Amino acid sequence: MGTNTKYKDSVFSLLFSDPDLLRELYCALENVNLPPDVPVIINTLKDVLYMEMINDISFIIGDKLVVLIEHQSTINPNMALRLLMYIARIYEKIIEDKSIFTSKALSIPRPEFFVLYNGKEPFPDEQILKLSDLFENVEELELPRKLKPALELEVRVFNINEGRNSVIAARCKKLSEYSAFIAKVRDFEKDLGDKAEAMKTAIKYCREHDILNEFLESNSTEVFNMLMTEWNMDTALAVRYEEGLEKGRKDEREAVAQNALTKGLAVDIIHDITGLDIKTIERLGSK
Repeated sequence: MGTNTKYKDSVFSLLFSDPDLLRELYCALENVNLPPDVPVIINTLKDVLYMEMINDISFIIGDKLVVLIEHQSTINPNMALRLLMYIARIYEKIIEDKSIFTSKALSIPRPEFFVLYNGKEPFPDEQILKLSDLFENVEELELPRKLKPALELEVRVFNINEGRNSVIAARCKKLSEYSAFIAKVRDFEKDLGDKAEAMKTAIKYCREHDILNEFLESNSTEVFNMLMTEWNMDTALAVRYEEGLEKGRKDEREAVAQNALTKGLAVDIIHDITGLDIKTIERLGSK
């Protein structure tokens, strides 16, 4: 499947693109306090897509911590594996030209991993995903049982839907307002039956009620386009899984593209999901 090298930002990552907000968000998630002068440096992987994935937010706190945050509307049980791949790329950026073959031990910031979930499906306030949960069972090899795996990565998943995790919401006003905004989009979609109109109405409502007012005033058009893109991507992914797409099988990719076209998805979105070239997708659309 082709790799799309055009990074598509999200409303969440745009909102939390300010170091001070990221410091506040981290303190809320960990229920800690950091000195206000501790530097926060954003180092999100935006230059390339890795294995068709890009991380949402990555930042370093005082050269001591590296924090990766993913925002999701669906729970992916493979997030620990994805974040393992992300952190390896980020550590490459951090060490830059330093040699890992030197006799001197390198000093690297400690990693912390979070997923912030605001999907519609029921989910607890907090859950931990472990990389070891994905490991194969080796009992049939009759090896001695080890107390712990040689490699582990833990991801804390928080439900940030409106009304959930009140302590976190109280400590991070922007996160609370973001959750309220998404809740309004869903409420208006239910009432109006149209996603685009729901987004426009929610943006107007939130501005009138001082919910992300400054952010929406400066970015209302961009927010609308981002939400539409996120929605189209979610729909396209659903189509992909419904059709049982297998990487590298052109006939199945074309079937997915054909189905996506009938649902009105944009050609570039279908290209992102299937890897088919634009001419092939347009040819399928003319049938």
